[in-house]
Order: sequence, then structure tokens, then C-alpha cells
Amino acid sequence: MIKLLLVTPDKGPFNEFALALAHNDDVELSWAESGQRALDMLSNTPLDLVVVDEKLGDMTGMEFIETLVSVNPMINCAAVSPLPSDEFHEDSEGLGILAQLPVQPGANDAENLLKLLNHLKKLLQPKT
Repeated sequence: MIKLLLVTPDKGPFNEFALALAHNDDVELSWAESGQRALDMLSNTPLDLVVVDEKLGDMTGMEFIETLVSVNPMINCAAVSPLPSDEFHEDSEGLGILAQLPVQPGANDAENLLKLLNHLKKLLQPKT
């Protein structure tokens, strides 16, 4: 089971993305409407992936990820950003962000993100 938290004050742009995730029996999706609410949730619940919107109301997505990484450096994050990939890479360098998502992520983005996360999980499994 993949436990995923989507952090956004506006669920609308994430409808298609969330529906694609919900159709996957191996995904448990939770929502948080602000950065602080997400940090509170993360202190009580282990998660595999946090998807963060660009603006959260109480902080930016990058500020949230910086805070999260200082508390839990091993958590996987994906960030919504309209920046070109080279600028995004420069702005997020050192934060260990797994993926950049478009402003309105869709079903293909959800599928690609899950494939990437599953691949990463397989790499981290101990070999028997």
C-alpha cells in the first residue's frame, strides 16, 4: 500500500490526478489544506509520498518541503511548479524532490509518479 498525502488549499486543479490515484487499489490518498496541517499529519502518520501544491496559503510549497526535509529527510516529495525544468531544478536543489508536476496534474502525471515511486521502493528493498 502506498500512503500518499496531497497538500493543497484548492482540490479543483487536482481532480483528475486524484481520481487516477483513487482508481489504484494500492494507493491510500489523504488531503491537507495547508502546510501546517500537513506537518501535523506527518508527525502522526508515516507516508510514502507527499505531493505539494505551489502555494499553500500559510507558506509556499518550497517552504513546506524545506521544513519537511529538516524534520524527515527520507520522505519522498513531488512539487507542483510552473517553472521550466532547469529553473525548478536550481530552485529545489538539495531538497531531494522526486518529481516536478504541472500546475494542473492529470491522470498521466499520477501514473508516472506511481511508477517512479514503485521503482524507487523496489530499489530500496533488501535483496534476499
